Amino acid sequence: MSVHKFPGRTRGPRALVAALTFVAVAQSANAALFDDEEARRRIESTNQRLVSVQRQLEDRIVALEQQLKSQGLVDLFNQTEQMRGDLAKLRGQIEVLTYELEQAQKRQRDLYVDLDTRLRKMESTAVAGVTPPSADATPPGVAAAAPPGAGTVTLIPSPSGAPPTSTASPPAQGVSGVLPPLAAVPVAPMPGALPPRTVDAVGEQRAYDASLDQFKRGDYAGAITAFGTFLRTYPRSPLAASAQYWVGNAQYARRDYRIAITTQRQLLQTWPDSTKAPDALLNIASAQADLNDNAAARRTLEELIGRYPQSEAAIKARQRLGQR
Repeated sequence: MSVHKFPGRTRGPRALVAALTFVAVAQSANAALFDDEEARRRIESTNQRLVSVQRQLEDRIVALEQQLKSQGLVDLFNQTEQMRGDLAKLRGQIEVLTYELEQAQKRQRDLYVDLDTRLRKMESTAVAGVTPPSADATPPGVAAAAPPGAGTVTLIPSPSGAPPTSTASPPAQGVSGVLPPLAAVPVAPMPGALPPRTVDAVGEQRAYDASLDQFKRGDYAGAITAFGTFLRTYPRSPLAASAQYWVGNAQYARRDYRIAITTQRQLLQTWPDSTKAPDALLNIASAQADLNDNAAARRTLEELIGRYPQSEAAIKARQRLGQR
C-alpha cells in the first residue's frame, strides 16, 4: 500500500519556522537600526557640547591674555613713574649733600683763618714781651719808643707847668733800635677770610636753612614757597642764586618739568657767574630728557660743557653724552 505525502503538511512547520525566523531577524535589524541612530544623535550632541565648551575656553583665554597684557603695561608704567620719582629724590639728596659739604669746607676755612689770626697775635705779644698800650699818647716822664736807628728820647717835666724838655742819647752801637709797639704792626687778613657776620646775615642764613630743611624732608611745595619768600625778602643775598636753584629742583622733583626749566633759565640769566649755574643747566637737561626731548637735552649738555668746562656738572654731562 502506498503512502501519499502531502506537500502542504510537510512544508507547513518549516514555513512557520522560517517565518518566525524572518520576523525575529527583522525585529533585530530594526532594533539595531534604532540603536545606531540614537548613538549618532548622542555623539552629535556630545560633539556640539564639546565645540561650545572649546569656544568658551578660547574666549576666556583671549580675555585673560588681554587683561594680562593691559595690566602688565600699567604696572610697567607705574614702575617707570616710581623710578623717575626716586631718581629725582636721589638727585635732590645729592645736591643737598654737595651743598652741605661746601658749607662744611667753608666753615673749616673760616675756623682756620680765625685760629691763625689768634696765633699770630699771641706770637707777636710774646715777642714784644709787654701788653700793647691802649692809647697813643705817652705820659710825661716816660721814655717813648723811637724809630729804629734813633736814640732814646726822655721827657723831663719842667717847673711851673711849662712844657717838658727832652734829652736825647745816641743809639747804642750794634743795636738797630727799639721794637715798635704791637699796635703799629697790622696783621694782614689771609685770603678767604670772611667779614664779620651781621644780624641780618644771620637771619638770611636761618631762613635759607629752614627752606632747605623742607626740601630735605620731601616737602617740595613748602620748599618752593619758603625759597620764594626768601628771594623776595633778600633779593641781593649771596644765597639768592642757590635759593633760585632749589626752587627749580623742587619743581623738577614734583615733575613740573617745564616750570623747572623756566626757573633754572631765570637763574642763568640773573646769576650767570654763580656756582649753581652749571647745576642749573644739568637740571634743565634732566627735565628735557624726562619730557622725551632728547635733542634739546643733548644741546643743553653741550652748552654746559662749553660754558663751564671745569665744573663738576660738566663731568656729569660728559658721562651722559658718553664722552671722556
